[in-house]
Amino acid sequence: MDKRERIAVETVEVLLSLGSNLGKRKNNIKKAITLLEAYNILKIKKISSFYETEPVGNPDQPNFINAAIIGETTLTPEELLSACKKIEREVGRINRPRWHPREIDLDIILYDNYTIETERLQIPHPQMHRRRFVLVPANEIASHLVVPNFNKTIGEILQDCKDKSFVARTKDN
Repeated sequence: MDKRERIAVETVEVLLSLGSNLGKRKNNIKKAITLLEAYNILKIKKISSFYETEPVGNPDQPNFINAAIIGETTLTPEELLSACKKIEREVGRINRPRWHPREIDLDIILYDNYTIETERLQIPHPQMHRRRFVLVPANEIASHLVVPNFNKTIGEILQDCKDKSFVARTKDN
């Protein structure tokens, strides 16, 4: 049995990052979380607070709202990615060039303790260690998780992160 088949039949813990900077940002994230559970994609275990964050890559756009969730899934990594893309479309995401505003963005940050590299998917997320907008919400709910390839916890990676961009918990979570 290959690794993907073995993963598919297990329940694994995953960490997702969610972001929105168009429309009703918090509502977009809440809707995505609701759909993840409603479609039996994830059994949600923890949801971080919402954080206002500045955009990365293209600063000439609205600030983001970001959050992180931990959940359990029986989907393979590729199936989970496809399910996340479907939810992005359902929430109203329109395909735009990289670094442009978006209604919703769902990123798979961790898939249990697996390291995965395919044409469509890299886990752990290859930029997570450089992005406070990912690390701060993730640290709130999963500071203890050890990240494959880094052999450090999310909390330790956040401490080492050189990114000094604006990240602040919103008042009305």
